[in-house]
Amino acid sequence: MSEPEIDAIVFDVLGTLVDEPAGIRAGIRELDPSLDTPSVERLLSLWQQHIEREQRRIVDGARPYLTSDVLDLEAARLVADAVGVDDPTAVAALALSGRRLPPWPDTVAGLARLAERFPLIGLSNASRTALLGLNAHAGLRWHQALSAEEARTYKPDPAVYKLAVTVSGRPPERLLMVAAHAWDLRGAQGLGLRTAYVARPVGDPPISSDRFDLHADDLADLADQLVHA
Repeated sequence: MSEPEIDAIVFDVLGTLVDEPAGIRAGIRELDPSLDTPSVERLLSLWQQHIEREQRRIVDGARPYLTSDVLDLEAARLVADAVGVDDPTAVAALALSGRRLPPWPDTVAGLARLAERFPLIGLSNASRTALLGLNAHAGLRWHQALSAEEARTYKPDPAVYKLAVTVSGRPPERLLMVAAHAWDLRGAQGLGLRTAYVARPVGDPPISSDRFDLHADDLADLADQLVHA
């Protein structure tokens, strides 16, 4: 891939640039400091399964659109119920743990390096309010940050990727979608975007049938490939 083929880079945020499970684990431990590690992991899985299931139901039209804030609060209530906590203040605090996510070690420097050559667009399933909070907490700097809330659906619905295409003013094939989730990249491919998979411990790795344009170990590796291609 030569550099002029790409006019802007579109980044998934949750999992790709920030360690989402780490932030939620921290929130669960604050809810009940007595929990051991296996219990925390079980509750994290409960949270993640709820979010994934409900977002899919919304994309499929089985449930009206609700922001990620509402889904996070639902997940927090499930976790709190599982450990016997019924304090509304504690549940609300847990729901906000999805906005206090640490960046991966290479994220901030990697974005800064790529921003020297390309416009950067964040494209997240997080609500507008949640996206503002997590961007500020993790120190993420964008030229534009877009929430799926604008499309009233969630990735991988094509309407979400169209947000980035519209904002960029460029054809989809001139945009590079970067994500640690193969399902996200497949969704972007469906609209004609170029794709780059970045390996993360919490991502969704490609399968043998996936054909992404780039594969990178981290953002530094991605920048090297784009600059030297």
